[in-house]
Amino acid sequence: MEKELFLSGYCRCSDSSRMVCVVMEDGEITEADCNMGACPYEGECTIAQHAREQTV
Repeated sequence: MEKELFLSGYCRCSDSSRMVCVVMEDGEITEADCNMGACPYEGECTIAQHAREQTV
């Protein structure tokens, strides 16, 4: 089942607040309209953290 999440938070890469659409299928992130998965700041990104919490 596909699930869309709209998550907001601070993006260090763009140095601004933003809203990111994340698409999940079967509990795994399949798409994100940001650089999630390859972003150098992903480890400290609140948006990515919220997305990972949804996969549990």
